[in-house]
Amino acid sequence: MERQIVLNDFTQTFSDLENVISLFKSENFNEVPFNDSWTPAQVVQHLILANENFAAILNGSTKETTRAIDEQLSRLKSLFLNFELKMKSPVFILPAIGPYDQQQQVEIISNIKNDCLNAITALDLSRTCLDFELPSFELLTRLEAIYFVIYHTQRHTRQLKEIAKFLKLY
Repeated sequence: MERQIVLNDFTQTFSDLENVISLFKSENFNEVPFNDSWTPAQVVQHLILANENFAAILNGSTKETTRAIDEQLSRLKSLFLNFELKMKSPVFILPAIGPYDQQQQVEIISNIKNDCLNAITALDLSRTCLDFELPSFELLTRLEAIYFVIYHTQRHTRQLKEIAKFLKLY
């Protein structure tokens, strides 16, 4: 896969996230919109917790890959973009109740985006990451790890869009 495609996919995904976050006002950002839902702020915090160390993972220990570097992409995509599937968050990325400061979260998301874009631009995406393992997957290549971030972020961007739609924000 061409590096420019990866950069475009990553940039578009994070732009979509930032645009959806901007739909919320401070008065509804920390409010539970309906039963069994996180607040918009908790969804964003979950993404921060899940993504904040990915630039370090991409820049971390790697080894040469002995399989197709995109071998697990379709499985990642079918898992994280299956919106019929209800997932439980691992405890270590489970957001606290809050409240959260919307502007501060937007700044953190922007920093995560920029740090990852720098890694995508500079690194050999074919290498296998040794500092991160996704349960039920083998070690991910840098390319696959980036797409894990993309697909996971797209999943929760859709969740935020559904909340915004429910609140009649667009």
